[in-house]
Amino acid sequence: MPGETGYEALTLSLAKKWGADAIRDSDGTALSQEILGSGLAVYSTVCPIREHNAWIRQHPHCRQQTVLMSEPVIAEGERLVIPLLQGYRRDQFELNLSTGSLRRWQIYDRTAGVLLPNSQWTYQDGCVSIRQCIPYHTYTVNFFVYRVWEEISMYNHLTNNWGDREHLMQLDPRYPEAQDYLRGWMRTWCEQHPQTDIVRFTSLFYNFVWIWGENPRLSNRFTDWASYDYTVSIAALDAFEKAYGYEMTAEDFIHFGKRCPTHCSPSAKKRDWMDFTQIFVCSFAAELVAIVHEYGKKAYVFYDDSWVGMEPYGPYFKSIGFDGLIKCVFSGFEARLCAGVRSVATHELRLHPYLFPVGLGGAPTFAPGGRPERDAQDYWMHVRRALLRQTVDRLGLGGYVHLTQAYPAFVEAVSDILSQFRTICALHAAGSPWKSGIRIGILHAWGSLRTWTLSGHFHETHMHTLIHVLEALSGLPVDVSFLNFNEAKAGGLRGVDVILNAGSEGTAWSGGDAWDDVELVEAVTAWIHSGGIFLGIEAPAYRAGSMRNIRLAEILGVDLADASYACSGSWQPVICGDTDWIPAGTAIPAKANVILLHSDVRVLAAENGNVLLTERSFGRGKAVYLSGFRYSLENAAFLMQLLYRETGAAPIASCSHPAVECTVFPASRQLLAANNSDRTVQAKLSVDGKSMSVALQPYELRIIDPPCAVT
Repeated sequence: MPGETGYEALTLSLAKKWGADAIRDSDGTALSQEILGSGLAVYSTVCPIREHNAWIRQHPHCRQQTVLMSEPVIAEGERLVIPLLQGYRRDQFELNLSTGSLRRWQIYDRTAGVLLPNSQWTYQDGCVSIRQCIPYHTYTVNFFVYRVWEEISMYNHLTNNWGDREHLMQLDPRYPEAQDYLRGWMRTWCEQHPQTDIVRFTSLFYNFVWIWGENPRLSNRFTDWASYDYTVSIAALDAFEKAYGYEMTAEDFIHFGKRCPTHCSPSAKKRDWMDFTQIFVCSFAAELVAIVHEYGKKAYVFYDDSWVGMEPYGPYFKSIGFDGLIKCVFSGFEARLCAGVRSVATHELRLHPYLFPVGLGGAPTFAPGGRPERDAQDYWMHVRRALLRQTVDRLGLGGYVHLTQAYPAFVEAVSDILSQFRTICALHAAGSPWKSGIRIGILHAWGSLRTWTLSGHFHETHMHTLIHVLEALSGLPVDVSFLNFNEAKAGGLRGVDVILNAGSEGTAWSGGDAWDDVELVEAVTAWIHSGGIFLGIEAPAYRAGSMRNIRLAEILGVDLADASYACSGSWQPVICGDTDWIPAGTAIPAKANVILLHSDVRVLAAENGNVLLTERSFGRGKAVYLSGFRYSLENAAFLMQLLYRETGAAPIASCSHPAVECTVFPASRQLLAANNSDRTVQAKLSVDGKSMSVALQPYELRIIDPPCAVT
């Protein structure tokens, strides 16, 4: 739990009430000697990149960088002046005017898609002047900047009104002098903190990309929690060219002015840059962790802020040698991300709400109008679903502990959550929960690198169908693995019963240009024919430009219509005899352009003439199409029911109410019923052929008595 100097009595009383065994500092807080001497284990937060302003001022070229694009400007004559930082926050960025930077600047005629020669432009006083413009063409500038206000520090300043507190900068360990400095700093830090038991790295070196705008109406210009665009520097570009034999340009990151977020299919160049970065990050991180270990301390990493380059499911993470991983969680899939990492000994979740006056969305939390006890239970409901399937070792909180004083209901809510967590841990310790035996392979461009995530938290990726699917799956009794398209071609499909491919048109999640690969289409087709089940959601295997827009359309029996279908007829949907495929309360988003290609497609559900759910046999296998998916308790129950019906598996326990989920622990012969709602629920449970009725209070987790007789 967090501690705070000046609130020693409160800190220690809450630690006793909640059964805490460790205390931590948070950004902007410190621990007094009274807290340090309390007998609790001590977590100390370090951020290797943003605690060194004095050194950075002496070595300004070691500041972190990135590449930006100017606002597009339409030329009205033959000369044009473009102010480079217009629209960006000037306290976040500073132009990099070094020789190595300027030679990499690029000026594009975006109308013609042409890179201008250097002889056609000049720089002066924050602006680029372009000569010989073509009137009414649009021009942009790709340019390099230093990032002069570290983004998390910036967020804390703006959220918590830090006033005139110094703006923190970030250094780039790509530079040898920065590496030497950090090695010495790490040793000094360990020597100066003898009472610290666990060094809590607030991630490592490079932040996710968070580009702020100067206008409040566009304060968020670009945010991608999985982007590598903040790893770009002149030193890194030079090192990359030497290692890979070709040059990365500014345009490789700007990507026609659109950038290239994680939701787009990655190019070969992007994959090379990511691998290059991962090798460096994990290698130098291992050096710092080794120093921590020399001083007899453990090293945990907080996997959220500056995590780029150290994905825990990537090929190099294990080499760092972290003892534990801490994950900030709002949702179930984030809990599964943390719990599934096998290369660390300890898995810890940092719960929400954070002890801040307002939440990430700006709504009050520990402030007038806030109800943090409700927020805590709502977040816990989602996290608990996942922990019932795969648990972690520890829970924690962060922020300013003094804010709890005015919210006793929050204190009690946390006590209840911790009691539930200890119950879950005890049951897992006795034996794993029952599973259906259904093995699902999530197929997308990133594969295991993006295990149990897309890019950031649920509220940042809610527009993507797959994140809703993952949230539902996080609490269901199924095995889930993550495959990329190369693995699918190389035999990776043999270990799964259901391939799930979900996403909108052209995304990395549905696949985009990956489906141009004939070998991929052959591999998936053969797998279905031999008995596999393909579950496609929204725009699966979508790649316009061939006979069909969905590359597996002849198997699915459906396609997504575009202009090429405007004059063509299609089979009218006729719902088959089964009418209970979509239970009451389930809401499936419709797509208006789904058309039927074959008469033997079984339409299992339709609405207002729009096909929602179809099934078609192919060889010994089946192809199932679902028009969309949004997470809810009702929809999660529907997805599980669909998987049971398509695979022939059967549940060992069930419940009549979608808000209640049952988990059976055979080793301890226990049945857990979890009410995932904020209201009292009367439900009928069935387990091992026996039925019983229970009334569950809001958010209640109950071991059903007597114990069930399952084996």
